Order: sequence, then C-alpha cells, then structure tokens
Amino acid sequence: MRLRRWLADRWVMGVALLVLGYLTLPILVVAGLSFNRPTSRLSYDFNEFTLDNWARPCATADMCDAVVRSMEIGLIATVVSTVLGTLMAFALVRHGFRGRSGINGLIFLPMATPELVMGTSLLALFVAAGVPQGFWTIVIAHVMFCVSFVVVTVKARLAGMDRRLEEAAMDLYASEWQTFRRITLPLVLPGIVAAALLAFSLSFDDFIITNFNAGTTVTFPMYVWGAAQRGIPPQVNVIGTAMFVIALLLVGVSSLRGRRTRRAALAVIATPAGKP
Repeated sequence: MRLRRWLADRWVMGVALLVLGYLTLPILVVAGLSFNRPTSRLSYDFNEFTLDNWARPCATADMCDAVVRSMEIGLIATVVSTVLGTLMAFALVRHGFRGRSGINGLIFLPMATPELVMGTSLLALFVAAGVPQGFWTIVIAHVMFCVSFVVVTVKARLAGMDRRLEEAAMDLYASEWQTFRRITLPLVLPGIVAAALLAFSLSFDDFIITNFNAGTTVTFPMYVWGAAQRGIPPQVNVIGTAMFVIALLLVGVSSLRGRRTRRAALAVIATPAGKP
C-alpha cells in the first residue's frame, strides 16, 4: 500500500522526468560527440576522447565563416524583431483600438504557415520586386517570422504582470517614465530577453526559408546541409554545444534577475508608509 501510494503521488513527476530526459538526450549526444575523434568524417560512433575539437573550433575555415554570417544575420534580425514585437505586444495588451482582434489573428499566420510556403512566397516577392537575393533578403525574411514569436512571448509576460505594482508606483507620485523604467521594464525584461533568445535561435537555426532567399550567401545550417554529403566535421558539434550552453546561461541569469526584481518591487509595495 505504501509503495502504491508513493507511486500515485509521484507518477506525474516521473513522467515529466522521462519526457525531459527524452528531450535532453539528443543534446547530450551532440555534446558527447564534440569530444570525439571519429575514425572518418562519415563515422558518428564514439571512437576516442579528445579536446582538439574545442581547441580548434575553426579548423574548417568555411564553417567558421558560415557561423559568423549566421550570427550577424541572427543579431540583426533579433534586434529588429525584438523592438518591433515588444512595441506591438504593449499596444495589443495595454491599448484598445479598432482592429485589435484581427491583428491578434494575423500575428499567428507566420507561425502557422509552412516554411516551404513562406520561403517560396518571399522568393516570388523579391524576384518580382527586382531585389537580389543575399544577406539582406535573409534578414528581411527572418525578421518577418521572428516578430510573431516575440509578440506572443512578450504578450504572455505582460498578461501575467500585476498592474497593481504600476498603480502603486503612480500613487507614490512616480511619473509615467519613472514607473516604466523602475517597475514595468524590470518586470517585463525576462519576457523580452526570452523572446530575443527565441528569435535568435529561430534565425540562427533556419534552413528552409533561408535556402530559398539566400542567393550565394551560405549560413551555418546551409553549410551543415552541404557538408552532410561529404561528412560533417566534429567542430559542428562544438558550435552546437557552445550555443546551447550560452543560451542556457542567459536564460538562467535572466530568470534569477527577474525573480529578484519582482521580490524587490513587492517588498517596496508591502512597506508601510513612513517606514524606510
């Protein structure tokens, strides 16, 4: 009976751990292969432990050029889509205007549209407009589908934020700018950071839409696709592992900072008048 009760109380947690392990397993395999010295470029079996791949991540010059190019595209697309998406999220959550419900529906279209359809549509648009395919057409395409993800992420953060904190700050004679800078922005910042990380990941990882609009520009996913025909170098696993670790650290720091900011804001509101 005790065993049955123990299983009944913890089976949900057990299933969650199994699902988490299933999702984490490919990442662990990639991380393990980053320390592998394969017998050949077409072999994916673990042969011998080595740190050479991490010591020489740019052993293949073409790969590092593609990585740098993907990071440049990702950073530009992330900055533009984060600014536009955050402004749209504030407008949709905090303001009422005609056509708001329709705009909310249109935001989901880039997420629901198959990438093949979106890629061919953008290619037809650029060809009809006489725009040469290359670096900037990739940036435009990435901004277009990243904005929707930013809007949805920041909207969720704004919807879950307690408006009473802003109202209390205004009651304490804070101006609108002071309230936004000291209360609203710190509370919504974790959502903005999460949206930016998501946008960068989507841009850095995209292949289908990029392949249609890249012209002669080669990004990191396109390099990996081309290298798969002749053998993927182990340094690719190094890049993937490093990107995952950096993203994990950024999410952790942002989450901890958001918790501290919220606790500090709640402590200020809960302090009785006249006390420090």
